[in-house]
Amino acid sequence: MRNRLVFLLTGWLIVLMPFLFWWNTWFGRRLSDKQIASYLRDDKHPRHIQHALVQIGERMNQHDLTVTRWYGELPRLASYQVEEVRNTDAWVMGQDTSVADFHGALRSMLNDPSLNVRGNAALSLVRFGDATGRPQLLELLQPARVVSPQAGTMIDAAKAGTVVREGGTVAKLENGEGNKLEVRSPINGRLREVSAPIGEPLPAGALIATVSPSSTQVWEALRALYLVGQPEDIAAILPYERDLPETPDQVRQQAIETERAIREREK
Repeated sequence: MRNRLVFLLTGWLIVLMPFLFWWNTWFGRRLSDKQIASYLRDDKHPRHIQHALVQIGERMNQHDLTVTRWYGELPRLASYQVEEVRNTDAWVMGQDTSVADFHGALRSMLNDPSLNVRGNAALSLVRFGDATGRPQLLELLQPARVVSPQAGTMIDAAKAGTVVREGGTVAKLENGEGNKLEVRSPINGRLREVSAPIGEPLPAGALIATVSPSSTQVWEALRALYLVGQPEDIAAILPYERDLPETPDQVRQQAIETERAIREREK
């Protein structure tokens, strides 16, 4: 009987633990006002801050004016130390274009060290009718560079063509002390090229690989450029008009429409 109980308890824990992890990390779980206020200040759990921001953004889309009580927190989080929080914050501030403090915070985020944060800030600024983030929108159309964060020797790398997630491992280095370091992709996309061969010693900052942006990222950038793009931006748009297997039809059509809109504004 005791063995049977141990077996049943173990099986129950195997089912329960993944559920608890999912429950605590799923941003769709509705938060009370009290929880949102608490989560926004929970520096020990940045995902709690993200969760609260997502909930605020959803309620802003529903024109729920009660969320204005937390508007003062959003510009503060524009400089938060965790990239994922800043990224979500940039998206949320674009949901209400009537707030001058949001506009100013988004402009400052165009200089963020993260490509994703800069891109989200630029996309949100377009909602304000502000084209200041045009260079960052064009940046979203370009392959991302993956560089060595420190000196080391390449010991492993993913193959070109591999689909990678933001934060996914692209390569592994080993420094002179035998410590291994995983080099990660800054964006979602597809590994376009690996520049450094296995076994090659690399200095800090050396180019390791390039990652082509995901179709979602490209589509969002093209939609924004439809509104604020200039004739000099067309060169960056044209590659996405080609009928290629890696270019979804939705992206290709958006690229065509974006070029057409820019040329119409030029007349």
